[in-house]
Amino acid sequence: MTRPNAGSEPDPWRAPVIVAQIPDAGLRREIEASAAERKAMAEVAGLREILSAKADFDVVPKSGGRFQVTGTVRARVGQTCVVTLDPIESEIDEEVDLMFAPEAEARRLADLIEEGQDDEEPPEVADPPEAIVNGIIDLGRLATDALFLAIDPYPRKDGAVFEAEVTAPDPEDHPFAALKALQDKKKGP
Repeated sequence: MTRPNAGSEPDPWRAPVIVAQIPDAGLRREIEASAAERKAMAEVAGLREILSAKADFDVVPKSGGRFQVTGTVRARVGQTCVVTLDPIESEIDEEVDLMFAPEAEARRLADLIEEGQDDEEPPEVADPPEAIVNGIIDLGRLATDALFLAIDPYPRKDGAVFEAEVTAPDPEDHPFAALKALQDKKKGP
């Protein structure tokens, strides 16, 4: 997942989990972005504001050093209606279900899937797992990415309808109007 306008800036919402410290039974994390984190996320996403951002995640160990992360990201974002330009608020409620694997394995699986895409009609292939970088799964970044992907890029205020201005075409305004004028001039009275 790539965030819009993500440059070399650090992630605005961080909630790192060290995979070596995850118990065999897994763990549950509830995280909430601070006002400063929400402000930074809004700037990255090009939003007016993010009023709230929360996430609940379950991190469960799987075989081969993999971890499955499931949960929900909920947020309230301030946007601008594309029709009326009025400020509006939108609710985000996004489900997350991702597999994480050690970085080398994630790269290897991504390469295998990409090689399989050379076929004329590739079969339905699952996404490769996300990489565990430096032994850490960052739940804050995961929540931020899920939130950004769920944002409506063209928000509309309830009841707002775009109506294009309709005007009847001028019969004298067409590509051959100039030729017609010349022809009329030649005929003369």
